[in-house]
Amino acid sequence: MVFEKEELEFLKRLTESFGPPGFEKEPIKIIKEHVSRFSDEITTDKLGTLIYRKKGLNEQPRVLVAGHVDEVGFIVTNVTKEGFISFTGLGGWFDQVLLAQRVQIKTKKGKIIGVIGVKPPHLLKPEERDKVIKIDKMFIDIGATSKEEVEEMGVRIGDPIIPYSEFTVTMNGKVAMGKAFDDRLGAFIAAQVVKRINNHPNTLYGAATVQEEVGLRGARTAAYKINPDAAIIPEVDISGDAPGIKPEEAPAKMGKGPSIITYDASMIPNQELKEFIIQVAEEERIPYQLSQVKKGGTDAGIIHITGVGCPCIVVGVPTRYIHSHVGVFSLEDLENTVKLIVSAVKRLDRETVENFTKI
Repeated sequence: MVFEKEELEFLKRLTESFGPPGFEKEPIKIIKEHVSRFSDEITTDKLGTLIYRKKGLNEQPRVLVAGHVDEVGFIVTNVTKEGFISFTGLGGWFDQVLLAQRVQIKTKKGKIIGVIGVKPPHLLKPEERDKVIKIDKMFIDIGATSKEEVEEMGVRIGDPIIPYSEFTVTMNGKVAMGKAFDDRLGAFIAAQVVKRINNHPNTLYGAATVQEEVGLRGARTAAYKINPDAAIIPEVDISGDAPGIKPEEAPAKMGKGPSIITYDASMIPNQELKEFIIQVAEEERIPYQLSQVKKGGTDAGIIHITGVGCPCIVVGVPTRYIHSHVGVFSLEDLENTVKLIVSAVKRLDRETVENFTKI
């Protein structure tokens, strides 16, 4: 087993917790409880991001490792007179993955399980069957028979919704399946890095940021408060080893090590920092992959342009089926990502960090 039982239990609690954008308190509390045992200071910004600090041998440079805790989810938009719930996405969804999936709605009276439904195929016209059904044609069924019954169960417009999906480790113990890996894996990695590291030549900040999936919002406020000198953003990367994906579309593969993102739609990384991470991986004999994401971005997209700027790099865990009810990733890739970032932070002294932007 790559991780200890306690670490896997923390990861399970974290990924199964309820936390779409704007509703992240449950995973934030889980992380706060976990990191309070090895952090020197825990604070928040006024948007809800959790920030925890671990003193090193020097006050500077300030090094940030940040992963966002919000997951792609939904929000209630209406209740029909027949008792069906209309909804829309919080974050990016491919509508085709939604049908017949179970969801969890958080109401003022507690959490309710429902299923996403649509008109059955038996009633579709031939031309309709060949089209992707959009989210505005779908509804959530919680077993009610009227609008009044739904309201009695506590459901209101504006209530948040997430996929209902359990964290599961496969029988061979090498692969995990579940929801919210984007980016609870990054939040887990940040916590593990702060837990494992000691005698580092800097001050290390871990952050569990909020509202990344709707515009990198928590990254903006957290970076403003921390004012980091360098930042490493652990994220998921699209695993391109599933059928139908070309290598040039998604070069990273599950089980081949963490991916170092050479560019994405929100950031071109600091090149000296990128080469530094590659060098650390090679010297520590940690497998790695060079990758790119042509569409989409991460918290690094905001952190690298906060204040006067901050050298940033994104290190990813190749993950299949992100932004769906069930993702798949390699536990060994997750462990190697933690090892790579710990090894890198241990080398980030003042001179090294200053050289990232030296002309």
